Amino acid sequence: MKAMVRDTYRPPDGLELKEIDKPVVGDDDVLVRVHAAGVDQGVWHLVTGLPYLLRIAGFGLRRPKNRVPGLDVAGRVEAVGRNVIRFQAGDEVFGTCEGSYAEYARARQDKLAPKPANVTFEQAAAVPTSA
Repeated sequence: MKAMVRDTYRPPDGLELKEIDKPVVGDDDVLVRVHAAGVDQGVWHLVTGLPYLLRIAGFGLRRPKNRVPGLDVAGRVEAVGRNVIRFQAGDEVFGTCEGSYAEYARARQDKLAPKPANVTFEQAAAVPTSA
């Protein structure tokens, strides 16, 4: 799958489009086919690694722990883990995850909600953090 990737902290224009492995779904996880990803100030901080206190807080001291940035996501459920009861393949959802700047993202079922039919994917992706 394609994803925006960075291996070091850098300005946002240094993100690179690369081919990486699709996330593996755990027992309590949902695999989301990303239709839209939110952009907010927090993502800028995670990409640049600034302020430095952010790195000490657990996001990676010398380089990011998660190569793919992005926290807010909206899309369609592609697969679910065996303990997932809230969603099934084909459901439209939005919420938070790690690595939403990719074709697919893995999220915990308790971090997602059904996307209202009268809201676009782009609108839904802006809700979790920015709204």
